[in-house]
Amino acid sequence: MAPNPAATRVKEVVYMAQLKDLTIELEDKAGTVAAAAEALGKAGVNIEGICGFVVAGKGVGHVLVSDAGKARQALETAGARVVNEQDALVLDIEDKPGSLGKLTRKIADAGVNLNAVYLATKTRVVIGARDLEKARAAVGEGAASRQ
Repeated sequence: MAPNPAATRVKEVVYMAQLKDLTIELEDKAGTVAAAAEALGKAGVNIEGICGFVVAGKGVGHVLVSDAGKARQALETAGARVVNEQDALVLDIEDKPGSLGKLTRKIADAGVNLNAVYLATKTRVVIGARDLEKARAAVGEGAASRQ
């Protein structure tokens, strides 16, 4: 069978069960992101992915970590409020125009509504959804666990 050039080329589909997406809230003022990042570093928690923005005068962010308990404690001591914790689908994705659109189209066509999408280290995309198993199935049969 000839390869389909329109197909989404996901380098490797990886479901990393140990990684958690934490949704955090911070004060919208200078230094709050630095304090949170420093606290995670002091606690020995590696930041695998992060994004943030301001909504209605409050800082909102997503942090991808392997030890949610340790991260939660560190973030809260730094003044952040952890408002949600969820498993995440972490996918290696090609760094080229259209890759994210093709990938998320597969998930949308499977009827899955996303609640988080952001880039992580090593050209990976982080997908959060209420029906993560359905999202994983939508992106291909190559989904595997990596410990």
